[in-house]
Amino acid sequence: MSINTAPSADHVAIIMDGNGRWARHRGLDRLEGHIKGVDRVREIVRAAPGYGIGHLTVFAFSTENWKRSEHEVTGLMSLFRRYIRGEAMTLHEDNVRVRFIGRRDQLDNRLDTLMKWLERLTSKNNGLQLTVALNYGGRDEISRAVQRIARAVQQGMLQPDDLSEGTISNFLDTAELPDPDLIVRTSGEHRTSNFLPWQSCYAEYVFIDTAWPDFNVSEFVRVLNIFRNRDRRFGDVISL
Repeated sequence: MSINTAPSADHVAIIMDGNGRWARHRGLDRLEGHIKGVDRVREIVRAAPGYGIGHLTVFAFSTENWKRSEHEVTGLMSLFRRYIRGEAMTLHEDNVRVRFIGRRDQLDNRLDTLMKWLERLTSKNNGLQLTVALNYGGRDEISRAVQRIARAVQQGMLQPDDLSEGTISNFLDTAELPDPDLIVRTSGEHRTSNFLPWQSCYAEYVFIDTAWPDFNVSEFVRVLNIFRNRDRRFGDVISL
């Protein structure tokens, strides 16, 4: 599929939805859908730089996902560990820098150790900037940022009058990242699900029916073309 020559989205964020339903419709365990979903992450990560994407953020596990069955949560944590071990050197060789956002205090030590190792391994890479939202919730992120700001004020490092939108952004998990230009949600749902609420205020959203395990590069390019045909005015008006 061809892509037009309009300006590209530098930062694309994806709510990877539909793994469980994809599996259920095929009579498979939900974890089989997540395993297939990992294949799609690998495919999109490798394709993204070729379409002008500098930053890619994927929503892997939310703070609400702990409500799922113990079987599914345990399987997902194992899958995350396997992904890091299996993909680390390829990501590094492909010059991808990996960051994780979200709460780590609820994750097991083995996974947290692997996450820190992968971040250190790829910290000097300047190719695609891949951010994985793991145990992430937007309101939780903002709450933690407010706590850090309050401590900074209490310690005299900040004054209340110093607070601005930029100050708040600097205390978020995404402080080093630009705001997303495009947020994609797969599998037919039309909700933002507590994903990057602060950062997405001017993002374009595309909701598609395709389940994440079926979201291949052609689907990715189709979504990028939808974005490129949008008129982004940021509150301005069109000059006639």
